[in-house]
Amino acid sequence: MNQTPPDPIAQQAYDLLAERYAEQVLTKPHNAYYERPAMLSLLPDVRGKRVLDAGCGPGVYSELLLDRGAEVIAIDANPKMVQLAHQRLQNRAQVLQADLGQPLTFLPTASFDLVISPLVLDYVRDWEQVFTEFYLLLRHSGVFIFSIEHPQTKFSQHRESANYFAIEQVVTPWHGFGITVNMPSYRRPLSEVFNPLIYAGFRIDYVLEPLPTPEFAENDLKHYAELIREPGFLCIRAVKG
Repeated sequence: MNQTPPDPIAQQAYDLLAERYAEQVLTKPHNAYYERPAMLSLLPDVRGKRVLDAGCGPGVYSELLLDRGAEVIAIDANPKMVQLAHQRLQNRAQVLQADLGQPLTFLPTASFDLVISPLVLDYVRDWEQVFTEFYLLLRHSGVFIFSIEHPQTKFSQHRESANYFAIEQVVTPWHGFGITVNMPSYRRPLSEVFNPLIYAGFRIDYVLEPLPTPEFAENDLKHYAELIREPGFLCIRAVKG
């Protein structure tokens, strides 16, 4: 008997957060002046390229990619985020509900030039599976770019209960979107960031521990002072060998 796959671990949290996230993500400092500039700096020329936005949220990255001339397919596990992405993108891109923790067999192999996955993979436990999926979906010399919470910083936040060497589910209270949401995610050691990429066949091309932009300081001096000394996120660009 086929069993229904469990919901992604952050589904309920994003059900609560989706509309506020969509309203604030364009201007919230951690996104607008920290993670997004770093990720965009890693992008190749996407004009005329076919891109998978894997974990599209409300469609901000998809919109940026479309504006740069890409053809985009966007997927997200949360139905509210899919709806918000539809509203943002209208008919410019195909937006589908899909869980990165499950096989992506509905997408044709070797059909994308770029896979981008911003701040999504912390909600997926098995990276060997999903990185292998991305490898198969990419054409030769295709590029995979993703961002995550920095493993060392995330471990520090949960040091009292965490085992650094394990992949563990943790819960972090989020206060930054006007409500408090207990956000579940996975934390993992640095080796479990890079080894699944290597096992899947990717060549690691660039590793970026970003610094906040000056605009961040103008909007949130307290967190700017923290991020200028200790990383919050980690961004990686890998290439299909």
